[in-house]
Amino acid sequence: MPTVKYCTHVQLNKDNPVATPSAATTPLDSYTRLGLRVSKIINSPTAQKAKAALIFRLPEEPVDEWERLLEEIDENDNVTLAYRDDGGVQVFWVVPKED
Repeated sequence: MPTVKYCTHVQLNKDNPVATPSAATTPLDSYTRLGLRVSKIINSPTAQKAKAALIFRLPEEPVDEWERLLEEIDENDNVTLAYRDDGGVQVFWVVPKED
């Protein structure tokens, strides 16, 4: 399973972004929110079972932060990124067998 910063739950639909933090918490920067949203997708039970997730950049997310996150994901061993014509990125991973 790829290791992604800010691991939590998953958003399954590119049109349904994660809720913003409440006023009682410290506001998160845009890169942190992006990381949380993508890690939720990757950590979903469906994605974990398939060892694959489809992610999209939302219009309000900066392109440079999106590219930075993809680079960080791609640095993980056993992870493959496939760029789609529709702008989505398919993330595939294999879990190595333990000795």
